[in-house]
Amino acid sequence: MIPRWLKWTYTAFVAALVPVYVRQYGWRNFLWFSDVALLVTVPALWLEQPRLVSMQAVAVTIPEAGWTADFAAQSLFGRSPIGLADYMFDPKIPRAIRALSLFHLWLPPLLLWTTARLGYDRRALRDQTRVTWLLLLATYLVTDPRENVNWVFGPAGSPQHAIDRRIHLVLVMALYPVAFHVPAHLLFDRLFPLPKSDVITLECAR
Repeated sequence: MIPRWLKWTYTAFVAALVPVYVRQYGWRNFLWFSDVALLVTVPALWLEQPRLVSMQAVAVTIPEAGWTADFAAQSLFGRSPIGLADYMFDPKIPRAIRALSLFHLWLPPLLLWTTARLGYDRRALRDQTRVTWLLLLATYLVTDPRENVNWVFGPAGSPQHAIDRRIHLVLVMALYPVAFHVPAHLLFDRLFPLPKSDVITLECAR
């Protein structure tokens, strides 16, 4: 279902990106949902696993649309409405490293194409919500508030001080699935077919 050349090309890109990112940003940077999706898509492509691919599509399609809009606004008008892509215009970061981050533009289309090929696993909403909660909690426990990974310490990239940090974390954990996962799930449920294994199961049940 997935061309072998695509699997090798994607895997080579991720293998090249990981050590560069670790050196530039540190390993905690891979707690961002987009970076998690980038990594998990490697085994998802090789295994042609609809469930893994569907989970990544649910997780990042809407947030990455925000990143793309932010990047485009900054590129065209010099203004960053969200702040997600600010680092792409930081002259302190080498251009080659910033170029690697352009994966934010093409990863969602790749995930959507792969989901269309393999089918959308309807369990993705439930499973990704659980993963999201665990990832947000881990991010809160091991990252520096100044980095504000996944915005667990404050909105729009900056730590907030208006309410208790733990309350903010609970609010983020509640809002993530509602704002990002559920809309994506409802859209994919209408757009994409079931995985072949699910179709066979349904036919056997009849």
